[in-house]
Amino acid sequence: MSARLTARVRVQRPGLTVTVDLVAEPGEVVAVIGPSGAGKTTVLEAIAGLVPLDAGSIRVDDDEVASPRRRVAPQHRGIVMLRQDPGLFPHLSARENVAFGLRSRKEPARRARLIADEWLERVGLAGVGGRHPRELSGGQQQRVALARALAARPRVILLDEPFTALDPATAASLRAMLGEQLRAAGATAVIVSHDALDAAAVADRLVVLEAGLVTQSGAVREVLRTPATAFGAAIAGVNRVVGNVVGQGDDTVWQAGTLAVPRPGADGGAAAALFRPSDVRLEGVAAGDGLARSGAAPSDADRVVWWARVVRLEPTVGGVRVIVSDPPAAVDIPVDLAADLGAGGLVQLSLPTAAITWD
Repeated sequence: MSARLTARVRVQRPGLTVTVDLVAEPGEVVAVIGPSGAGKTTVLEAIAGLVPLDAGSIRVDDDEVASPRRRVAPQHRGIVMLRQDPGLFPHLSARENVAFGLRSRKEPARRARLIADEWLERVGLAGVGGRHPRELSGGQQQRVALARALAARPRVILLDEPFTALDPATAASLRAMLGEQLRAAGATAVIVSHDALDAAAVADRLVVLEAGLVTQSGAVREVLRTPATAFGAAIAGVNRVVGNVVGQGDDTVWQAGTLAVPRPGADGGAAAALFRPSDVRLEGVAAGDGLARSGAAPSDADRVVWWARVVRLEPTVGGVRVIVSDPPAAVDIPVDLAADLGAGGLVQLSLPTAAITWD
């Protein structure tokens, strides 16, 4: 069921050139994450055969299925693509939907239905084979669509943001099931998402795509631990603050706006500080610049203290995220501490130096 996918995608879109080299080894799950308009879906559509290549090539094992001069029809590539819309046939039962691909390959009807029931059970839908799509929830329909894709035993399976239209609880359940079933089937898969949790739960490797170009790739944990761009940091849930190292010897300091961190012996030049919003503490709120500066607590060897201006407040599941400027950063605080905060106000923040990693 698994194959090696080698995709060198070059596609010219209005206002965007998508240039991506991607390899998925047999049985490997690769996640592609990027902001809206980065070209993620274009990559999948090119691999699936729905978009022609302007340059490059796509191979499944040793078979070239696409190049500027060659384009194998989508149905003959051994590739299945699952979108946000499950795309089930409304007039067919769940069982017949899953069996459809098998029947198309001349599998006997009785055996195709038996295999379909086995896959429905594997995705947690035992006993619902006789129901039609209108009788199923959105999450159940996605499970049927996944069962249909896996039952067809494709060489490669592509998933285009399969959880976007689902509520968080349903998405969490499907995410866990998807990772389990892809690995159990030994499937080679590429999943496109905007959510780092999808990559963390399902994928072996992560590719970050921005403005049509790959900005970072590697093992999921490593990419999320040391993001190389502001977008990568955002999806990883960390601050990535770019500054400069100045000074010499024991007086060397990294600076970004009003934030300064001692870095004795560090090489001069640009560097990025990585730290989590939850590691920053709100020390105080000021009514104006004068009061703020006079009331500032000092930094020491174990923590740095600085003043920042509030840009906006955003709700989170467990509290409030404060977005500040100079340098831009996010700070997570409990709801009750947000009562005195507002856009434009000054806040005093502190950060343990041990919580900072450097890039």
